[in-house]
Amino acid sequence: MAGLKIAIAQLNFTIGDFESNTAKIANVIFQAKQDKVDLVVFSELSVCGYMPEDLLDYSYFIEKCEHALEAVARACEGIAAIVGGVIRNPNKGRNLQNVACVMYNGRIQQTIAKTLLPTYDVFNESRYFQPESTSQIVEYKGVKIGIAICEDLWDVYNDFEYLVSPGQALKDLGAELIINPSASPFNLGKQSLRNRVFGGQASRFDLPVLYVNQVGTHTELMFDGSSRAVNGNGEVVLQAPSFEENVSYASFENGKFALGNSVPLDTDDTAQLYKALVFGIRDYFKKMGFNQAVLGSSGGIDSAVVQALATAALGKENVHPVLMPSMFSSDHSVTDAELLSTNLGNDAITIPIKNIYDTYLDALQRVFQGKPFNLAEENLQARSRAVLLMAISNKLGFILLNTSNKSELSVGYSTLYGDLCGALSPLGDVYKNQVYALARYINRNQEIIPNNTIIKAPSAELRPGQKDADSLPDYDVLDELLKHYIEGRKGVDELITMGYDQTTVHKVVALVNGSEYKRYQAPPILRVSAKAFGKGRIMPLVANYSSK
Repeated sequence: MAGLKIAIAQLNFTIGDFESNTAKIANVIFQAKQDKVDLVVFSELSVCGYMPEDLLDYSYFIEKCEHALEAVARACEGIAAIVGGVIRNPNKGRNLQNVACVMYNGRIQQTIAKTLLPTYDVFNESRYFQPESTSQIVEYKGVKIGIAICEDLWDVYNDFEYLVSPGQALKDLGAELIINPSASPFNLGKQSLRNRVFGGQASRFDLPVLYVNQVGTHTELMFDGSSRAVNGNGEVVLQAPSFEENVSYASFENGKFALGNSVPLDTDDTAQLYKALVFGIRDYFKKMGFNQAVLGSSGGIDSAVVQALATAALGKENVHPVLMPSMFSSDHSVTDAELLSTNLGNDAITIPIKNIYDTYLDALQRVFQGKPFNLAEENLQARSRAVLLMAISNKLGFILLNTSNKSELSVGYSTLYGDLCGALSPLGDVYKNQVYALARYINRNQEIIPNNTIIKAPSAELRPGQKDADSLPDYDVLDELLKHYIEGRKGVDELITMGYDQTTVHKVVALVNGSEYKRYQAPPILRVSAKAFGKGRIMPLVANYSSK
């Protein structure tokens, strides 16, 4: 049986940046050719980036994609490459197809279209692409290769089973190797799921599987790479790193991969979470053309963790915390925030809001007259702070980082046009107890986040003596309930049957359902769970339902 030296090109592409993407691809092909590589494999939709969404409705975008594929093909002299892109569908159905192009001898030799189009959670490929209905084998240098694009190898690993199995079809056609160019976004638990999928499919078909993923932040989705080569017995023989570009070489001979260089992946959830969020912030800023961040620093746990993540991602000189104490801010909150900035090396700005808040109250005196202090005055403080943060953002060109966590976003414990504002939400998919775990992880070698910030009772400090526990269940209970309702999609009756207090269940579910209008206006959230707010959880805004 023939053999191949294969390059696994795990790269960071930018959606729509055809010039940069094709240059990056061509550079890898050039170097691989010098290293006597036979075949270079790139990830799904590599020339255009995943996922272009409604850019695919523009003919100029498709033309650029097709031209980019042809340009890359011209670089494939004396070497072959598998490159992902979009082409026009020549047959009936949707106008486009998601394809992997097999290139050698300076041209595209074969085009393999994707069969299984994911249309769930964050995926909506059926909106744009026509699925392939037939399978074909690629034969190169005596090796029969089956190409299964991303979802094509996930036919039995969702909460449903597809009607067809592209992998089985390739096996039946005589494939000796399955190559899986992918765009598989990160979430906690994904690594163990991938172990099941690729190990399981390799064993199921008794064929080696080569999984090639991309890295990069594309709005809320983070792609972690973690590409791998798996032999037909399910053994991982080459493992690429997570959250970094990497080109690894795999040797395929006598029907299996030889043992290659592997990078162990983090198995601890908090370590993975930290690495993902730092990477997500850094890549988001880089691709948007910014390098300076501003955020409100309250002395609380959420803003402290965001400040530490941003500093790790962007550098201490590029993170600008703003302390905005009010008459309700405790002395220790101010000193904790100051100490955090000292520990991180950030140049903090302090702007008290009392005079601004009083000016608003004076202007509203006739409207508010005779009415007791309530949520309106609390929210006015949050919105005063937002005005200052946005002014700094506008004047200095800094990007405002939101500091809300998923627990707060779930139950609406945030102020619209106040602490909910921002250009990016690093913690919007991170529950409160996970935030505490991140703080302890950040302090694993030395105290960066002041210990008092971690141990004190959480509070918005918008009224005297306020504590989160005054309005919400204990976070140990709340977070578990929210996970079951949001990620687990359990209804009210199911949650009560599971043993949760009936009154608490009704309250929490009502808060989640009633806060949808706030989440519609929230900033983009870096997705780290299997069910994040945003495009992966689409709920009606105008509706009447009880979630029973």
